[in-house]
Formats: sequence, structure tokens, C-alpha cells
Amino acid sequence: MSATAIKRNGKSREFLGHPKGLYILFLTEMWERFSYYGMRGLLIFYLTEHFLFSDEKSYAIYGAYTALVYLAPVLGGALADRYLGSRKAVTLGAILLVLGHLGMAIEGLPATITVVDGVSTVVRNNFFLQIFYLSLGLIITGVGFLKANISTIVGALYERDDPKRDSGFTIFYMGINLGSFVAALLCGYLGQTVGWWAGFGAAGVGMLFGLIVFLRGQAHLEGHAEPKHPEILREKIFAGLSREVIIYIGAIGGVIVFWKLVQYQALVGDILGGFGALVLAVIMAYSFIKCDPADRDRMLVASFLIFMSVIFWALFEQAGSSLNLLADRSVDRVVLGITIQAAQLQSLNALFIFILAPFFAILWVFLARRGWEPNTPIKFALGIAQVGLGFMVLVYGANHVGADGKIALIWIVFLYLLHTTGELCLSPVGLSMVTKLSVAKMVGFMMGTWFLASSAANYLAGQIAELTSSGKGESGAQALEKTMDIYWDVGLLALGIALTLALLSPLLKRGMHGIH
Repeated sequence: MSATAIKRNGKSREFLGHPKGLYILFLTEMWERFSYYGMRGLLIFYLTEHFLFSDEKSYAIYGAYTALVYLAPVLGGALADRYLGSRKAVTLGAILLVLGHLGMAIEGLPATITVVDGVSTVVRNNFFLQIFYLSLGLIITGVGFLKANISTIVGALYERDDPKRDSGFTIFYMGINLGSFVAALLCGYLGQTVGWWAGFGAAGVGMLFGLIVFLRGQAHLEGHAEPKHPEILREKIFAGLSREVIIYIGAIGGVIVFWKLVQYQALVGDILGGFGALVLAVIMAYSFIKCDPADRDRMLVASFLIFMSVIFWALFEQAGSSLNLLADRSVDRVVLGITIQAAQLQSLNALFIFILAPFFAILWVFLARRGWEPNTPIKFALGIAQVGLGFMVLVYGANHVGADGKIALIWIVFLYLLHTTGELCLSPVGLSMVTKLSVAKMVGFMMGTWFLASSAANYLAGQIAELTSSGKGESGAQALEKTMDIYWDVGLLALGIALTLALLSPLLKRGMHGIH
């Protein structure tokens, strides 16, 4: 049934002022983020405590993995745009994610340390280590097919100039953070108290729920997620196999490639650099050759703001790596006699978003009706400024540690509060910005580019985290001081970039040609 027919029949139109399909996507993304953040909150501890990797190596693996997670949607978005359609792509991604997260629950034998002639050697079971890497490959490929395309469907439910568009993306963003909030509390607790298998297994079950919700709710997507040219998808192109089957086989090949890549972290950085240059060249060529002047300017503004998002996410994504280990080692986590697991502190960001997202959704609409809403570049500047201020607040708290040398919990709470308000100024607004400023034929590709920027940011985040790693012979106090020096520097850098972006905002606003 076509989208027009659905509208005429009065089906699947609106609930609480938004298309019903938004709430199906809300629930699907909620469970997908439950699985992703449940696993992510435990990953750095799994690497350092189960496999006994050093901090530096753990940060490198974590950075490569998260970088690839955000690189894959560029390919997934392009395939969905040209062939699969968003519905088939999201379904494929969800199936791969279920397999990957359940694979993570196979923890196997922990690494051990042997001492021979005074030399310590870490012994790891290679079979279980490879299962771990293969599970990461499945998750990376699954996110590649799901992440960009589910956001694209959200944008397709609204007209390009619909004032409820930003509000709809903010509601969608609440689903993301409701899932990550519950995941951090439940999976973080299970992983660090019951066993790694329990935390990772719970994440896998959550993803299975997400797949079921999406399959049962597809009728509410109003036909927006179907392949644009289904006849091309059915076309036999090799050995009697259709193009659709070839894509599915290629997805399995992608799992194998990512399985290997995550084990060679430096190579990931090289690939990101080359791939980023290629994507930029494609955007520039399309903008100047295929677009009229107004659409060209919009595409250029979108590209610049996507680049600016790298700064924000490189600092924000310290949460799962250096901030996670800092919370474990240097923060007083005892509240009313109860010790909070470090992984559970990952829930703070999601909790604050869940509380504040409705306020921001209402705020943007309220300001827009009165002509007071900040333009998109100003919102980006506000986001970058707040992520920098968050680190500076934490540094202030670290300069007032107690006799035990531990940072009071309130300071890391303040950091996550500022990072959250910054995220609400930038992330849902950025998703909406990409769908508004991109020409129709490039929306999926540009959404993939948004995640490519996040990929580069996550790799850069791993490099920043490595700078905070304690060296041999450094005491706990020395290691903490070194970390705080890095945090202060990146905080100042963020404030400087935010100010520059704010000064450029009038020029960028003109380039948006009336789209806010």
C-alpha cells in the first residue's frame, strides 16, 4: 500500500501530534541502544580485567571498534539509498546485532599472568579472543545497516519544512537514551557483579526485543522505508543470484573484514583518513556539478557542521574509555553506604537526556514560534562549549580531592550534566540538520557521513584517551594529575572552537537559504 493510500485511509497518521511510525522507531532504537550501550559500558573493563590488556591497548581497541561502528553506516546508508530501502537494511542490521551481542556473552577463559625468570607474560586463550573479535565484527556490520537508515526513516515521516521536525527527532533521541539508561544500570551491574556473560547476554536479549518491535510495526512507516526500485533489487546479476542476495552475502563479507580490522587499530586510522577524503570529494563534486546554487550552499554548510561535530564527539566519547576507568579508580562511588559500579555511571548521561529532552523539544518549538530560536550553527557552538566546560568542572573538582585522594562523585555528575545539555544542543539538531539541508538523493549518504564524522571522532577519542594513560612508575596521584592536565587542555580547545563557530554563524545561516 502506498504512503498516499495509507494517509487516505486514516491509518498510521498521528499520535500525540507526531506520526505513529515515530514511536515504532523510538522503541526499535531504544532496544538497539540498550544493547549497544549495555555492551559499550562494559567493554573497557572487559578488555582490562578479563583479557588483561594494558590501558593503552584497551583504549586503542575501544577506539578502533567505536570508530568502525560509526564508519559502517556510510556504506549501509548508501546501499539502502540505492538498492535495499531502509526497512530491509534495518531488519538485516538488527539480525546481525542480535548475533553479535549474544556472541559477546561467550566470555570463555580469562587471561592469566605467568612469571618466568622474573618476567611477567599475559596468556590469553586465542579461541575465545577471536570469538570476541568476531562478535565485534557482527555488531559493527549490524550498526552499519541499522543506524543511519533508522534515522533517515524518522526524517521521511515529516515534510522538509515541518516545524515539528526537530521536536520529532528529539523525541526519537529520548528512545535512544531511555535504552542506554536502563542498559547502563542493568548490564553494568550484571557485568561487574554477576559475570561478563550476564551483562553481555542481557544486551543481546534487548536487541532481540528491538528486532521484534520493528518487524511487527512496519505498517506504521507509511511506505517511506521501501526500496525505491524493487525491480533492480530483484535483478539477477551473478550466478543466478539477485542483487538483494548479493548484498546479503556482501554483508557477511563485511563481518569478516571488520573482524580482522578491529585487531589492527593503526590501520583503522589510515582507512578513516583515506575514506574521509573520498567522501568529502564525492560531496564536493555532487554539490558543484549536480546541485543548483541554493542546494549547493546547503550541502556545504551541512558538510562544515558535520566536520564541527567531530570536536564534540571526540571529547564526549571519553565517557566509555578514559572517564570510565577514571570513575573506577579515582572517584568516590559510595552513596549511603552503597557502592555504585563504575559502568553504572554511564547511565547519568541517559538519565539527564530523558529528563531534559522534553524540555528541549518544547523549548525549540516555543522559541521558533516567537522568532527567537538560535540557528543551527549557534546550537552547535553551544554544544561544543558545554562539552569543554564539563571537563573544566571535573578538573576543578579534582583539585579539591579528599584525604583518600578520591574525586567527589558530584563533580563527575556535573560533567555528565554539562555534556548532556551540550549533546541536546547538537546531536538531535544535527540529525535533523542533515535531513533538512541535504538534497533528496543524497540524504542517506549524508546521514552516513554524519556517522563517518562520529567514526573519526571515536578514533580521535581513543588517541586522546591514550594521552591520559598512566605510565610505568607513576603513582595514582601522578596519573590523576596527568589526566586532569589533558582534560583542561581539551576543555580550553573546545571553548575556543565554540567561540569561532559562533562568530561564523551569520555566514553559515545565509548559506542555509531560509532553512533553520
